[in-house]
Order: sequence, then structure tokens, then C-alpha cells
Amino acid sequence: QVQLVESGGGLVQAGGSLRLSCAASGRTSSTTAMGWFRQAPGKEREFVSFIKWSGGITYYADSVKGRFTISGTNAENFVYLQMNNLKPEDTAVYYCAAGRKNYALTYARMYDYWGQGTQVTVSS
Repeated sequence: QVQLVESGGGLVQAGGSLRLSCAASGRTSSTTAMGWFRQAPGKEREFVSFIKWSGGITYYADSVKGRFTISGTNAENFVYLQMNNLKPEDTAVYYCAAGRKNYALTYARMYDYWGQGTQVTVSS
């Protein structure tokens, strides 16, 4: 089992920045990738970004590309999401996820472990 705990959410004005952290514990050596998803009220959970431990490959949703940066290593057991130039439409609960697969990582069902989420609210 892998346990994930997110932190760093909060209230920020449009154009501001936040850095989310996700601390992983347990059998983290079994994971191959970690990702961030978000869910706004009344909407489905959507992909934000992932990082593969092998090669450090990263990928972003078009809506956050150029504004968000994912980082971290399996050795650190932490993954981060630096969010810059935040927009009101970024308001959501942000979830950290870890998985044991290395493909189709934009889909939530490919992840095996999830954190409890952290609220990000961007005011206009």
C-alpha cells in the first residue's frame, strides 16, 4: 500500500502562485508514476499532470501547460506541483495519485492510490 498526503492548497488571487506538495509513504518503490488531478464542483475529475519516475518524463493538460510544473523523484517520496499565473477556472480540489503502470497516465483509472485532496481557490 501507498499513502499519499497533499498540502499547500489555499486561497489566492488571479495571477498568483501556489505550490502543492504530495508526500508518499509505504511501498513507494512499487510505483512507476505520480500524477495530479483536479475536480471542480459539479464537474468530473480531470487530469492535470503526471511524472514518470523512469526518465523523469512529464506531461501536462493543455489548460495548464506553460503555467504549471510538476517535479519530484521516487527517492524523495515527494511530488510537487508549482502553479503560476493562476486563473479562477483553476479553482478545484487537487488530488495526488500514484500508480504502478507506465501508460495512459492521463486517465484516473490508471492510478492505484489517491490522496484526500487539497482545495485551491482562485479569486478574480
